Amino acid sequence: MKKDFETKVIGWAFIIAAILLWGGWFFSPHHLGEYLVASDFEAVNQNLWTWIWLYRIHIFGWVIMGIAMFALTSIATKKPYRVLIYPGTGMVIVGTFTLAIAAAFYYTFGAWGVGKTVGKSPEEVQGIMDGLQFINHYVTCFVRFGRVFSGVGLVILGAAFVKWNIVSKALGWLTIVMGIVTMGIIMGIPDHFEIYQPMFHVKVVWLVLMGSTLLTKGINLPDVEDKA
Repeated sequence: MKKDFETKVIGWAFIIAAILLWGGWFFSPHHLGEYLVASDFEAVNQNLWTWIWLYRIHIFGWVIMGIAMFALTSIATKKPYRVLIYPGTGMVIVGTFTLAIAAAFYYTFGAWGVGKTVGKSPEEVQGIMDGLQFINHYVTCFVRFGRVFSGVGLVILGAAFVKWNIVSKALGWLTIVMGIVTMGIIMGIPDHFEIYQPMFHVKVVWLVLMGSTLLTKGINLPDVEDKA
């Protein structure tokens, strides 16, 4: 088992990512849906700066998660398990930053819309909403594909965990199941934003479990012989 400064850094990165992701979401005074609606701007404006800073914290949680995955890759790339670690973490990273970009849209236009709609007539507000509809619809694709990409990566990463006992098998199987369920929800029920919400909380729990495992037990990087 490898348990040293490197695993401590990676473990804390996973835990900090979980805290920022979930804390930014939980303490936010208003949660946006899949599509921005006119009432969102009024709600955001009631606690504008609190909402802005908590959304920033949430977005940075995605960034720290990406950093944690990069760091995990840096130490877990021996032969032969790197053939699964590289694509697994790579797909999770792609999905994570796709979700961060999508979150940045909601953050930017949520705050921008307050200034654009305050004091406007209902007709003027509707004109603004009509202008946002196309780009909002486009960003929902970022949300869905970010989740699917992450799900694919988690399945591959979990397979590496289970096959070579890199972390506990229970955590490995949780990683696989989480990826499969995520892909199933998004591809099977693509237009219901709220149905995915429980999986967000599961991902946060997974980040905590990954972090605590690396901090307390380290990571198993066995020397496995290549078989021709």
